[in-house]
Amino acid sequence: MPKKQRPSGPAAVVTGAGRGIGRAIALALIREGFDVVGIDVVFEPENAAQGLFEVKEAARKLGGRFLPVAGDIARIDDHDRMLDAAVGVCGRIDVLVNNAGVSVAKRVDVLETSPESYDRLVAINARGPFFLTQNAARRMAAQKPRRDGLKPTIVFITSISAEVSSPARAEYCVSKAALSMTATVFADALAAKGINVYEVRPGIIATDMTAGVKKKYDRLIAAGLVPQGRWGLPEDVGRAVAALARGDLGFSTGAVIEVSGGMNVRRL
Repeated sequence: MPKKQRPSGPAAVVTGAGRGIGRAIALALIREGFDVVGIDVVFEPENAAQGLFEVKEAARKLGGRFLPVAGDIARIDDHDRMLDAAVGVCGRIDVLVNNAGVSVAKRVDVLETSPESYDRLVAINARGPFFLTQNAARRMAAQKPRRDGLKPTIVFITSISAEVSSPARAEYCVSKAALSMTATVFADALAAKGINVYEVRPGIIATDMTAGVKKKYDRLIAAGLVPQGRWGLPEDVGRAVAALARGDLGFSTGAVIEVSGGMNVRRL
């Protein structure tokens, strides 16, 4: 039996919420009592098997609220509509999770990287989140503080590729490095406004994005690339974001939380 729907909770916006890491983040926040607005470019109300409306049903079974919203973060002129939808339903925005992102359409040597691919990756992975965060942060700063003391929080989902080179997908690495610095700049700028900003840096996570290179990473993980010896799961990232959203690291704005099974450990 579905759980009874609970009273309204704090409001979170998660981009790229229809699958993979974004889906896991949305459901982790639902479990923590957040009302979640999920944004995705794929918006198929008739599809209950996957995508935003599958997540909505999963949230309902948990007794939570999930609002699907169509949106492309690369379209900055559309940011107001997406955030207005969240405020219209929830009355405020307490958490923004910048998760939406894409990988390269085709892996090629850095000497063959095309301007079109570079521009696409930067527009979606870096430029869009920068301006969505700018918009959301203005709204957060203008809101009345919550009575429960929960601080407004912004989380950027980057990648170990922000600092680990992959010459066959150079534009992806560059876009994630830019997003990492975006998190740092906003953490610095927003601390005085009482808004906490974090970077969550996943390692090798089992998602649709990595399905095409599964055999490669199976071999590398077996050979010791990941000290903890397994693929990461979207739920690993979801739990990290949930901890940040509920304020567990409230005095650590600007922190980078690596969810990589120890790949951040320097080893000989």
